[in-house]
Amino acid sequence: MPGIKLPTAAERLRTLLAAASSLTLHVPGHRCDLIGRHHVDETGRVIVELPASSHVALLVEAERDVAAVIEITDVAPTPVKGRVRSRAVYQGWLQHDGDLRAVLELAEATLADPLLGEVRVDAGEFAAARPDPLATDEADLLCHLTGAHPEAIEHLSRLIPPHHLHGVRRIVPIRMDRFGVVLRLEFAARHRDVQLPFSAPLRTAEEAAPRMHELLARARCCQRNHSGH
Repeated sequence: MPGIKLPTAAERLRTLLAAASSLTLHVPGHRCDLIGRHHVDETGRVIVELPASSHVALLVEAERDVAAVIEITDVAPTPVKGRVRSRAVYQGWLQHDGDLRAVLELAEATLADPLLGEVRVDAGEFAAARPDPLATDEADLLCHLTGAHPEAIEHLSRLIPPHHLHGVRRIVPIRMDRFGVVLRLEFAARHRDVQLPFSAPLRTAEEAAPRMHELLARARCCQRNHSGH
């Protein structure tokens, strides 16, 4: 989407780890799905808690450095066609960190995202980036907007250039970050994503509500202007 400001690939990679409730960990000969067992510290190290007596835990305890890959699939929380928004792969070496904890010393991460393309990020970029302020709130915000305020989505659609709406069958919010909210326009055989930018990027999650109110106020003005013509 030309002219639209987006998070960097490194920021998206940090955001996906912060938002994800689960991830898939691969080591030579084994894989395991970890649910609620990871976090990222301030230096950009990915810390995972390994299941007791698992093959991965035993391998990490036995070897100094274990080649490892973490995969995350980012799925839209709202009911849209093509719900996979992006995929992330984090490659590095797992090191035992006491008890059942292990640290992934990141070598490289790759983001595959329709808005940013496929981008590789090195360990330094990843460590310097910060997750989006809405990382852990985005899913709840989008589901609340869709389920409790469908009329707001209709109002927001008035901020989209009319020629983009020709043939649209449904409009669903699919993303929200510090820069704005993204609406998916679904047509009979395709879709298009359009971002409605906030007046200023969010610094905290608490700023999301007033920024959304600003967008809705602008949308109501568009409605009055259209009706006046």
